[in-house]
Amino acid sequence: MSDQTAIEEHVEPGEGHSPAAWTAVIIMLVAIAAGTLFFWLDQPLLVGIAAVFVPIGAIVGWVLARAGYGVNGPKYSAKEH
Repeated sequence: MSDQTAIEEHVEPGEGHSPAAWTAVIIMLVAIAAGTLFFWLDQPLLVGIAAVFVPIGAIVGWVLARAGYGVNGPKYSAKEH
């Protein structure tokens, strides 16, 4: 097998480069940052509320992927770099 054939057969999975993935990560990142701030400010109720948003972010990402905004979804268009 030549090097050119090996390069052509390599397929990028594209994981994480979709609106569904970005939305899920941003929701979870904000929730963790807020939870950390509230923990530092000694606000246990707000820490708990922020913690609830971490799985909500994962669910939102899954729902968006199922709605077609995932990597191979019909509503997703890959951007050239």
